[in-house]
Amino acid sequence: MTNHPTSPTNTPTQVDVLAIGAGPFNLGFAALAQPLVDSGELSLAVLDKRDGFCWHPGMMLPTATTQVPFIADLVTMADPTSPYSFLNYCKQQGRMHHFFIKEDFYPLRAEYSDYCAWVAGQLDTLHWNHNVTRVEQHADGTFTAHYSHPTGTNQVHARHLVIGVGTEPFVPEDLAGALNAPNVLHSADYLHRKEEILPADSITIIGSGQSAAEIYLDLIEQRATQGKRLDWFTRSPRFFPMEYTKLTLEMTSPDYARYFRSLPEATRDRTNREQRNLYKGISGDTINEIYDALYRFSRTSELRSTLRAGCAVSWAPGAHPTDGTTGTHRLRVEHAESGATGVHATNVLILATGYRAPTIPAFLEPLRGSFNVDAAGRYAVAPDFSINDDATIHVQNAEEHTHSLISPDLGMGPWRNSTILASITGREVYPIERDIAFQTFGGEGL
Repeated sequence: MTNHPTSPTNTPTQVDVLAIGAGPFNLGFAALAQPLVDSGELSLAVLDKRDGFCWHPGMMLPTATTQVPFIADLVTMADPTSPYSFLNYCKQQGRMHHFFIKEDFYPLRAEYSDYCAWVAGQLDTLHWNHNVTRVEQHADGTFTAHYSHPTGTNQVHARHLVIGVGTEPFVPEDLAGALNAPNVLHSADYLHRKEEILPADSITIIGSGQSAAEIYLDLIEQRATQGKRLDWFTRSPRFFPMEYTKLTLEMTSPDYARYFRSLPEATRDRTNREQRNLYKGISGDTINEIYDALYRFSRTSELRSTLRAGCAVSWAPGAHPTDGTTGTHRLRVEHAESGATGVHATNVLILATGYRAPTIPAFLEPLRGSFNVDAAGRYAVAPDFSINDDATIHVQNAEEHTHSLISPDLGMGPWRNSTILASITGREVYPIERDIAFQTFGGEGL
């Protein structure tokens, strides 16, 4: 979907709130703030350097679905009556009955992206092709953001900032040396380069999450029927499924976020490491589809595929392969439990190694001294998602270390946005749930 083109001539120069980045979380903020904009209570501008909305285009596989149900859209968990809900999108697109008959709570990933673009196209507060390059704060506490645009540069003044610049592809240090080699790509670029890599005799995927699994599933038929290699290594002890049971899902709640934030920093960091498979694992359906595909192709084809969990993989150019594989790239593999080591060769390397938020975006460097930070230099995010003493700078999806696994969860986005709006306006624009869990997370009362 094409969004409204914007230029500096129709971008406001003075607003109450400036949101930087227009991913799902800040887009949800803009949608929930729109009634306040319409009433004149609040002025808002959302700047994004892209030319329109598209959600993970490099992984927009045709059958891939979201990992959260449709109710975890941009607005419904805060305002079920909002015109910007996924169900209203279905109604306006003439697809309500189709979605109803499908009897599946999980929209296609491409459908979710189209839904977000549909919402973005209705919000005049969004301004694309606006690349924020520097933000300054003045003595009176207000901010000036400088941005570039295809037609020049300009600036906008604001009393509040909401930072939602998203995450960037992450590559572990042991594999960073591979990035400059040919036919090495991050999963974020998979579809952009898929046709380029298909002719290769061997492809190796590294990663333990949904992206690695989806790429393996997408490639297995072509590799099996053409007798080409497809290998998959993961550091995780096994191919962990995501945890979907209901008492575990209660951890994506205000209750758990509040409890988690009360823990010592070291405990929070350890807990996050231990809980990674709860939300960074693989859909159980995808795991089963992979097994079924392997079963199906093993009957009629000679599978050239290795799936190996519990392996630390590092870039080892020039090393001699020990596992019988051939290829231009060499990887040193160490199996954690057995201690066995070897060298694996491949022609194409796909790094499905996830994403991480930049510690502090470069455009915020002038404000660094005003941020509250922890011992590791990360944002010390307050309960209202602010990071400065005046509570005038808020962050989106940059608080996993303080608020737990709710940070990247789409379903918790409306709750966080309701909290941020309440902090900015001084009132609960939308009711903010605080106690929804049946279980008790802490040790109070023992």
